Amino acid sequence: MFKTIRSFFLPVLATGMFAFSIYHLLFAGEKIPKVLPLVEPPRQSFSSGISGTGLVEARAENISLGTPVAGVILEVCVSSDQLGERVTAGTPLFRVDDRHLRSQLKILQANMKLAEAQLERLEQMPRPEEVPPSEAKVKVADANRTRLKDLLDRGEQLLGKNVMSQEEFTSRRFSFVAADQQWQQASAEHAMLLAGAWTPDKAVSQASLESARAEVENVQNEIERCLVRAPVDGQILKIDVRPGEYVNAAASKALILLGDLDRLRVRVDVDERDIGRLNTAGRAIATPRGASDQQLKLEFVRVEPYVIPKKAFTGDNTERIDTRVLQILYEIEHHEPRVYVGQQLDVSIECQSGTSSEPFEQDRPVE
Repeated sequence: MFKTIRSFFLPVLATGMFAFSIYHLLFAGEKIPKVLPLVEPPRQSFSSGISGTGLVEARAENISLGTPVAGVILEVCVSSDQLGERVTAGTPLFRVDDRHLRSQLKILQANMKLAEAQLERLEQMPRPEEVPPSEAKVKVADANRTRLKDLLDRGEQLLGKNVMSQEEFTSRRFSFVAADQQWQQASAEHAMLLAGAWTPDKAVSQASLESARAEVENVQNEIERCLVRAPVDGQILKIDVRPGEYVNAAASKALILLGDLDRLRVRVDVDERDIGRLNTAGRAIATPRGASDQQLKLEFVRVEPYVIPKKAFTGDNTERIDTRVLQILYEIEHHEPRVYVGQQLDVSIECQSGTSSEPFEQDRPVE
């Protein structure tokens, strides 16, 4: 009897346990709730279109300001409290240490004044005080010449009467010749004095003055280069410089970022595989990341006709990426919802009908 019970009830018990296990797995297990994404993924806005990633930038592009000279920052003319404020072209932003240049400028300015004085002295020659003494020398030489001429004439008469010796007459003649030469010398020196400075001397002095002026202008330009000004009207987007920091002209980082925020633009990267389906006349809509229910209408500006490597991860030009993109520039028609420079947008561009072999579905997420 025991064998009969074992042979009958054990298989039934095993079958019941197996059935209970199947039931537990099918119906008694905990149901995992459906998890919705925290942020709705971007979706293609057109039935036939292409998608790309856009980066918001200023209308005149983001201007990264650096320094043309290396040195220690002596003064920062704008503070962090002025971020977003508008500045006009020519507004001082920061100044590199230029004290050594200002000292050098004083020396060069003194040399320039010396060259100016030397040229002015040559141009004002002769001095009024030098003319009367020179005229007096000419008159003295002429009087002495006239006196010796009279003695020579009388000596010639006396020589004819054998009253004067030939030796004395020759002495009078040579004295007159010497006096005549002295008169000519005094007259020539007086004429040269009245003529003023020699033209080549003036040219040399003028060249020295121009050289001194050029050196002063060169140092003034170097001082002006130490003061970095705003090249255009725009808003201050970023300040990454402090007084006392050493900056290098070859530094890659932007010390101050400037841009015109009156009208914002979006630089869209379109994959090279979608270039053939691109339609610049089509509509374009941008969606901010994390706000798929908000849309921005875009107006086409231009296509930059050069395909470049995609830089969507680190932005480092040494990054090895095998994807290349064509950049298209659009302008945001309205700033509502508000977006910021540097913000990424998901952009949908309408294609021409028939250009896509597999049209995009209305609610198909952007890949």
